Amino acid sequence: MPLGIGSILIIALVAVLLFGPKKLPQLGRAAGDTLREFKDATKGLAEDDDSKDKKDAK
Repeated sequence: MPLGIGSILIIALVAVLLFGPKKLPQLGRAAGDTLREFKDATKGLAEDDDSKDKKDAK
């Protein structure tokens, strides 16, 4: 179920009310950093799996 414009606006309004406009950039930055670290960690795991498969094939 895709989010429509109305849903996104309601979520943004609730976020502003809960955290305040000064905290939102900090929260967004922290969320981006967390996602980037997760992506890097899972990329490393996928590369490890690929290297194991190559060793097994030899």
